[in-house]
Formats: sequence, structure tokens, C-alpha cells
Amino acid sequence: MGPFGSNIKVECFVEKGIPVLNGSNLDGFVLKEDSFRYVTEEKADSLGKANAHRGDVIITHRGTLGQIVFIPRDSLYDRYVISQSQFRVKCNEKILPEYLVYYFHTRVGQHKLLSNTSQVGVPALARATTTFQTIEIEVPDLDSQRKIIGFLEAIRSKIEVNNKINKTLEEQAKAIYSDIFISHSDPTWPHGHLSDLITIRYGKDHTNLYEGPFPVYGSGGLIRYVERPLYDRESVLIPRKGTLNNVIYVNEPFWSVDTMFFTEMKQPNVAKFVFYFLKSQNLASFNAGSAVPSMTTKILNSMELVLPNMQTFSRFENIVDPMFSAIQKNNQETRKLGELRDLFLPRLMSGNPSMSSLDI
Repeated sequence: MGPFGSNIKVECFVEKGIPVLNGSNLDGFVLKEDSFRYVTEEKADSLGKANAHRGDVIITHRGTLGQIVFIPRDSLYDRYVISQSQFRVKCNEKILPEYLVYYFHTRVGQHKLLSNTSQVGVPALARATTTFQTIEIEVPDLDSQRKIIGFLEAIRSKIEVNNKINKTLEEQAKAIYSDIFISHSDPTWPHGHLSDLITIRYGKDHTNLYEGPFPVYGSGGLIRYVERPLYDRESVLIPRKGTLNNVIYVNEPFWSVDTMFFTEMKQPNVAKFVFYFLKSQNLASFNAGSAVPSMTTKILNSMELVLPNMQTFSRFENIVDPMFSAIQKNNQETRKLGELRDLFLPRLMSGNPSMSSLDI
């Protein structure tokens, strides 16, 4: 189990050292290493069994239940400290950690993992480590496990490549925005307001819609896919409640929920400019809510900005549009790969012989 919260206080964190895991690191199948807080080696040593290493499996037992990942053998660090909301598992010679994690991502595996959930207060697994060890699972021989893992890891690797490419493209487009509109801003450009470029619309409830091909976005990101879109043109989505800085650019038919504004462009070639302008603002600092963070149309419409000429908007659009198109193509491929993985995952884990010859 992870340490008591009192064992890792705020003053324990340092700039560099042994990374401490949190829930954001446990999203998906493999440990995510894009953000950490750190403690010293001495502090990590004092936490004993709360240290995790390559090949270990990490599971959330309080909070966002159902999370389970493995630490890959090529991880950035050779040691981590788990949080008080997590426990770690070390596999013996009978089972590979990757197989164990993939198994518990199936519907059957999730049901077994969450079967002893307590809903009193914060959701938690009752007697987490004790009950986890009593769960019965199907364990094929190691060669079969390796074949299953090989197929699933090929999909995961391709998804990771797409994500890395997209991150690079996004950084490049952001740098071009900064160069054109900030570093080389024309002093003759007039000042105006965000309302000069966009019309803000309210999203709508999606709960009565059937499943379909069109993405639904909320303030936390993609929620589901539904039968019909709310809007079918280029748009920038702005959180109305919740995570206010999570601005999203969309250039396909979509649905926006009632906690997310969507926007209509008043001029051509301005959507990507609006996206990067809003991303450069700390929208959370404009919070108009008392309990839940909230944004208003009045605050957004009154935001001041420079208004470049149409030629500059067009030049920016011509440069970055191919980048955005590549990002969209990669996202579509990633979605299809995820659907393929989710389709085959339970079949592979059930030992379906027809799956053994699959390749990707």
C-alpha cells in the first residue's frame, strides 16, 4: 500500500529526485510520465514498500477506481513512490505484468477489480490488497501471454507515436502563432474585443441522444459519440463550468454539452488564431463562480486583443492548417486503433484461438 498522507507533506517535495505518482499517471494501460512531483532519495528510502519499480503494477484503491497500469521496462526512472491512494503488485514467474494489466482492463476484469467497492464517502476498494489477492483470473501459459501482449502492445505503440507526432505539431503551430502575432505584432493593428471575431453559443444536454459517430465534448474533454451533431463547422470550445483552461479546437461535426460553450466565427481564417489566443489566457483566473469554477459570455466577449488584418490571418491559416489536418488524421487513426484494441481485448483474454494469428 501507499504511505499515509502525513508521510508525504507539501514540504517534502523537491525540484528533482524520486517521482511520486498520482492519478494522472495511471490513465490508460502503461504508466504516464508527463508530469511528476518529486521527493529526495532519502525520503523515498524511508517509505520502504511504497517504492515501485519497473515491471510493477500500480492500482488505484481510492478515488478514481478501475485505474491499473504497469511500469514499462524502459520507463524514465527505475524507482517511483506510490501515493496513499494506490497500491502496487509485483508479479511472480507465472504471469507477465502487461498481461495482468490488460486483463483487468476488460469488462470482466473491471467487474472483478471493482466488486468490493465501498461507496461511503470517497469511493474505495475495501481491504484492497487482501481482496485483490483472492481474485481468480484466467492465466494462459507464458508463450500465449506474450502473443496476446505483442498484439496489444503494437496497437498501444502506434497510438503513442501518433500522440507524440501531434504534440510536436501542436508545439510548432503554437510557436508560429507566437512569432506572427506576438513577436512580430504590427503596431498599426487596431485593438478590439473577442466578440469582434466570434459568437458564443451554449452547448446542450446529450443524455437523450443515441450512440453514433459524432464526438461529444465537455469541459473535461471528449465524453462519448452520438447520433447527430449540434454544430458542423470549425469551432473553438470554451469551458463554461469546471476545468476552465481546457480550450478545445474542433474542425468536424460535434456536440457540445451544457458545461461547454461552442463558438461561431464571424470572419474567415480566425478559428485557429482564437484558439491560441484563448490558450494563452489563464481563463481560470477569470473564474466567476463561488463553488464550481465558472465562465460567462460577458467575460469572454469583453476580452481585449489586437485585430490583425485579413492578409495576416490568411497567412497564418495557410501555414498551420496542414498541421491541424495531420493532427486530425492521427486522432481519427488513434480512435480506430482504440476501438480495435477494445474489440479484441476480451476475445484475446478469453483464449479465443482465432485471435492467435492476428498481426498488425
